[in-house]
Amino acid sequence: MRNKLHQIGLVAIGVLIGVLVSLNFSAVAQKEATTAPLPIEELRAFTEVFGRVKSDYVEPVDDKKLITEAINGMLTGLDPHSAYLDQEAFKELQVGTQGEFGGLGIEVGMEDGFVKVVAPIDDSPAFRAGIKSGDLIVKLDETSVKGMTLNEAVKRMRGKPNTQITLTIVRKGETKPIVVTLTRSIIKIQSVKSKLLEPGYAYFRVTQFQEHTGETLARAVEKHFKENQGPMKGIVLDLRNDPGGLLNGAVAVSAAFLPPGALVVYTDGRTEDSKMKLNASPEHYLRGRMKEDYVRKLPQEVKTVPMVVLVNGGSASASEIVAGALQDHKRAVIMGQQTFGKGSVQTILPLGNNTAIKLTTARYYTPNGRSIQAKGITPDIPLDDGSTDRTAALKLREADLTKHLTDNNKEEQAKAAAVAKQYSFAPTPRPKDIDEKLLKPEPGEIVSKHDYELNQAVAFLKSRSNVKVAN
Repeated sequence: MRNKLHQIGLVAIGVLIGVLVSLNFSAVAQKEATTAPLPIEELRAFTEVFGRVKSDYVEPVDDKKLITEAINGMLTGLDPHSAYLDQEAFKELQVGTQGEFGGLGIEVGMEDGFVKVVAPIDDSPAFRAGIKSGDLIVKLDETSVKGMTLNEAVKRMRGKPNTQITLTIVRKGETKPIVVTLTRSIIKIQSVKSKLLEPGYAYFRVTQFQEHTGETLARAVEKHFKENQGPMKGIVLDLRNDPGGLLNGAVAVSAAFLPPGALVVYTDGRTEDSKMKLNASPEHYLRGRMKEDYVRKLPQEVKTVPMVVLVNGGSASASEIVAGALQDHKRAVIMGQQTFGKGSVQTILPLGNNTAIKLTTARYYTPNGRSIQAKGITPDIPLDDGSTDRTAALKLREADLTKHLTDNNKEEQAKAAAVAKQYSFAPTPRPKDIDEKLLKPEPGEIVSKHDYELNQAVAFLKSRSNVKVAN
């Protein structure tokens, strides 16, 4: 038995070293310290556990499964956003950024072994069923999600269109679990929605940052500026419940409203590759073979028209980059609630056999050097979100996630606090007990005329001539 364990251990350590090499650990070690030794004791412990599982576990376990689970554990133990992507998950990630995939339409994360909803995607089965940010999914059909990886849970939720899945949800403030049966569909995300609210006031909503979000927004801006009778008086950019997406999309949207070359965001990490400065320049937002600079063609007025950006606790990642850039450059007034606080950079590192790892490699910083991570963007004008003591507990943010990265720079915290509440504007109180049906857009509309935050944004823009900015 001892000889058998020893042989298995030698095989395991060989496999592990092969994995380390394939992930370029040796190169990383050289960047840190060329003399850093491999952790022999920890590797020995790994091989012993591997051997015991192979010889003593109640059922035979495939070597590939054990190594895959070891990689999963290594990455998910770092932070909520690092993960191993097998062939299927890697393919789904690539498809998702193109704007179409099959499933329920939920942006999710992992919390205490359960799936937690970050935000439902507009016009998706989850959105129509009333699933909310902060909901905890504890069962998929009759299977508990406890013990699943996030990738495994997402695989179960996705499937062929017109097939059904039953979610069991725990919602804070509710005494009983909520059971909802959803019908999967092709999720076609319309990343930009827009309309002319009234003469002189344009509304643009970005639901998610995708490969073509920048050019789609540019077309919408051109359309409404042309159809508007007279000068444009105000713009509302709605980033509420936008979970983020592609970084170049965030740079493109920011570039549409900022002067050419303005700093949008910078990143800082341990390696030189993770240190970037991204500006409102074509080389930082055009992708692939795209040569036409759609931002350059926009009317010049789009850079100066008074502007409000709407955000809330569901605005994350790329949304926070846009809001932070426009806030720091004093191009727009940020209204709403504190954003999610997802300010870390995940790099997709392809491996062999069409797999990859999603690894947190840096933190995002706004042009003025404010960290977004676990803090979010503080609105210039806070708005009541209508939550009560009972529903406030539903608000999920990055700082609530287990193992979230922190950034304890006190100077940056002071900068963040100094940005808020610069504008003298008194919002009208949110209507009490308004019928939920009135908050849903009418058929053919993209936003309800009873939308409190939007109405406050328009009221602010109309009073713009009376607004004073604190120095």
